[in-house]
Amino acid sequence: MSSVGRVRSELLASWHSFLRRRTAVFFTFFFPVLLIVIFGALVRTDPGGGGLFTEPAEYYVPGYVAVVVLFTPLSRLGSTVARHRDDNRFEKLATTPLSKLEWLAAHTLVNVVIIGLASLLVLVLVAVLTGATLPLSPLLVPYVVAGVVLFCGVGAMLGSYTESQDGAIAASNSIGLPLLFLSDTFVPPELLPEWFAPLIELSPLTYFARGVRTLSTGGDPLADLAVLSVLAVVFFALGAYSLPQAD
Repeated sequence: MSSVGRVRSELLASWHSFLRRRTAVFFTFFFPVLLIVIFGALVRTDPGGGGLFTEPAEYYVPGYVAVVVLFTPLSRLGSTVARHRDDNRFEKLATTPLSKLEWLAAHTLVNVVIIGLASLLVLVLVAVLTGATLPLSPLLVPYVVAGVVLFCGVGAMLGSYTESQDGAIAASNSIGLPLLFLSDTFVPPELLPEWFAPLIELSPLTYFARGVRTLSTGGDPLADLAVLSVLAVVFFALGAYSLPQAD
């Protein structure tokens, strides 16, 4: 079987495994919907006011999409790798031609499909509930793909280095929550302390949020996409390298 055939087989197996986990399916789509209802429909934005959510509705669209681009691959890949490691499944995979890179590629592609569907749902709800102008550009697709690849790599590392599946989920939440709110998504940089501004530039999610925002508000989206793509390649390679090596 060719490399493409091996990736396709693992992809189909992972996809069916996801569909069988109905709780995971539900919360993958329910959590971002809940966030939009709370912050988009109930809290609402107040341009010209003071405090949080004072920017135009378009400013927060990348943050809503970032919820699924960030949390879904971190938690799914982290818990999947930890579960496979604890069940010695990587030792069984070592007896097959499937390489670690191919395994991660297959699971990343599944996440691309899942998160693509979830992002579409998020955009529809944002348009309906907030009236925001959507980033309807073909460049949105590579932004989402690059973001998913990047955080799948991070998730693979979390699953490889944490002690258990619960530890991988806890680590993904501990990393995901600060990134979500401190990466130029929901909190404008001018509301943060001046000394913290350089740290925003260290977050990969910053380049996703800023780039997606330019698709609806204007600006050059290619520079942020280039940085995000390079980071995606680097973290994907690190994630594949970190996967447990069977004895």
